[in-house]
This record gives sequence, C-alpha cells and structure tokens, in this order.
Amino acid sequence: MYAFCAQSSAASSSLSGKGKSTQGHTKVSYGFSLIKGMTNHPMEDYHVADFVRTKGHDLAFFAIFDGHLGHNVPEYLQKNLFNNILREEEFWTQPDRAIIKAYDKTDQAILSHRPDLGQGGSTAVTAILVNGSQLWVANIGDSRSVLFKGGDVFQMTTDHDPNADRSSIENKGGFVSNMPGDVPRVNGQLAVARAFGDRNLKSHLRSDPDIQVKEIDHTAELLILASDGLWKVMNNNEAVEIAKRSKDPQVAAKQLTAEALKRESKDDISCIVVRFKAQ
Repeated sequence: MYAFCAQSSAASSSLSGKGKSTQGHTKVSYGFSLIKGMTNHPMEDYHVADFVRTKGHDLAFFAIFDGHLGHNVPEYLQKNLFNNILREEEFWTQPDRAIIKAYDKTDQAILSHRPDLGQGGSTAVTAILVNGSQLWVANIGDSRSVLFKGGDVFQMTTDHDPNADRSSIENKGGFVSNMPGDVPRVNGQLAVARAFGDRNLKSHLRSDPDIQVKEIDHTAELLILASDGLWKVMNNNEAVEIAKRSKDPQVAAKQLTAEALKRESKDDISCIVVRFKAQ
C-alpha cells in the first residue's frame, strides 16, 4: 500500500529530518532526531514520520519503535504496522478497534516470521492524525507520547512497567524480578510488560496497546513521541518546556536528544516533535 519512511535508523549513529503538510484546517510540521546510545550493539530504534492522503482523508503518521535483541523487529514494524492499520476497514468508523486488531495481527506476523526476524522484539508508540483534527495515540512498552494543548501537558500513553502488569504476568505463569540495582524485569529478562515479538517470553507478555484520543484544535501546540532513552532522564513537563523553545520542530527534537545526552542517558535516544498551527 504505502511505503512509510523507509530510512534505516540502524544504519548510522544519528539521523534527523523534518517535513510539513496541511491537514484539514491544521498546518502540521514535524522534526525528528535519533541518536545511538552508549551500548555495544547497533542502533535498534526506528521511526515513522509521514503524510498520506487516502479515501478522501488526510492522515499523518508518526511512530517510534524501540527494539531489543536486534533491529529486525522494529525495522519490520516501520515498514508494515501502519499499512496493517489501514487494511482494517473499521479504521474509518472505529479507529481504536482497528488499531488493536492491527497490533495483534502484526505481532502474530512477526512471530510467524521466525527465524527470519530473530529472537528480539520491540516497543512501539504510534500516533495517527486524521484530517488534522483527531489524534489517535497507541503504545505498548515504555516509549511515550505527550501532548501540549491549552497550556496543559497530557501523557497520551501508558508506561508498561512489569510491576504494573504483575498480576497478568503471574497469572500466565511468569514472574517479575526486582533485583537491587536493576529495573523490574519479566522473568528476570525484559524490562517491559508488553512488546511486539519476543517469542521466548510471549506466553507471559501482552501485545495489546493502550489507546487515547484527543481533538486537535487551535489550543493544541505540540506533540512529542520518544523512546525511553529520553524519558529515563527527563519528565513530561521538562520535555515540553524544551520543545516549546523553538518553533522549528527539527531544532526542538535535536535539543531534546542533546539534553538527554547531557543528562547521561546511556540508551538509544529517539524523538519526534510535531507542531500544530490552526489556519
């Protein structure tokens, strides 16, 4: 159907760019910045930032995919997840149901592609802006999105910490480790309770997203999507304050990743900043 931002984030230590479009009565501009962390493995973060017109509707797509145990799964998500969402006919009437179905079908496709996609997995935060007026945000894992609207900061996602999903994990026969000096982990391994892929842990993991929707009107100013490499070292309000300093979203995204590095984030750091302006 559509080829979404096929740039390989894993191919270099840093990546940035920007774009803009008019969606309905809203001008939308975006900028992104991805920086490889201090780990000894290749970059495992991928992103999507794109505009599409289909069936008489203007759509804007944004996503951050944070891989673990390799970059195959986030790269697969970059190329396929939004196409899978658009294949769901319910998207035009019940977007939330369509997104949930597409997430599940995508996860099943990833699992069926083994060993092609390896042992790894990926978190995801995705945002779809419909006709410049309705924003649907979904996530699994600990990548996060925040919206600045009407002077308030809204967290549009849920951080899927293993402790938060402990009952579900334990009901499926798994456990959550809480070792001193370490983060909570599913079966002592994965630091998130929901993810795409991860076949070896899938019986104890969930891949259904949490979804929020907001109307985008003249009071909406900006949206941030970022991997946990950013959120480990700054909170929602701090990120918005930094992003607000520049009207150029690419500059804002670069400032956010630079600040995360300054605060000694060790993980891969990926960020998209979206600016809204009512016409």
